[in-house]
Amino acid sequence: MSDGIMKRMGLIFRSKANKALDRAEDPRETLDYSYQKQLELLQKVRRGVADVATSRKRLELQLTQLQQQSAKYEDQGRKALSLGREDLAREALSRKANLQSQITDLETQYQQLQAEEEKLTLASQRLQAKVDAFRTKKETIKATYTAAQAQTRIAESFSGISEEMGDVGLAIQRAEDKTAQMQARAGAIDELLASGALDDASGLGRKDDIEAELERVAGGNDVELELARMKAELTGGPAAAPQAIEQGKPAATPQDAPPTINYKK
Repeated sequence: MSDGIMKRMGLIFRSKANKALDRAEDPRETLDYSYQKQLELLQKVRRGVADVATSRKRLELQLTQLQQQSAKYEDQGRKALSLGREDLAREALSRKANLQSQITDLETQYQQLQAEEEKLTLASQRLQAKVDAFRTKKETIKATYTAAQAQTRIAESFSGISEEMGDVGLAIQRAEDKTAQMQARAGAIDELLASGALDDASGLGRKDDIEAELERVAGGNDVELELARMKAELTGGPAAAPQAIEQGKPAATPQDAPPTINYKK
């Protein structure tokens, strides 16, 4: 396999891995992790300050003891000299001189530790301030992110582009389509049954020719009755015309009435 193909495969793998990590990453978890690391660092600095302070205190105690011993040798030399024992006085002062060199070395170390303690204390205070500021900013960013996430989900739900609401929308659409299809099928079957193109298998809705003719005649009589009533209302004629039609007799018209005979006396 050539180097070019290997490079392309590596690039594709890194891009896909980066995209997967980007989807899985939660900024709030990242902020909490960073804050936890800062707290751990602050704790280490505080332990360093405590260790330096402990060393400084130990040197301080040693220095105090040496200074007390040096003062003791000086007092002993003064007493020996007052008693005429110059040799003892010289020995006491010699020991004091040896202690003085140790005291000088301890004082130098003490000053160095004190300066280091002050630096670490100042660094600890500054780091504490940064950690506190980061904590405040972290909580603000987390709250803002949570609010934005909620707003996005609400907006997606209203617009129907979220995954959950999209599934619900598709289910509703499928149900509506299936319902419309069933309604159309039922209507088509009813029309086919009414037209006679599709036989009724149950036999309940089947009509023979005589029944169909009787229904047609009855429907025609209803029309004739209604027409006769309208004519009677318009002409002011007798109301018996509709009754005659109902009995199957034609209504008498003015032309059909018998002539009136006037007898003169």
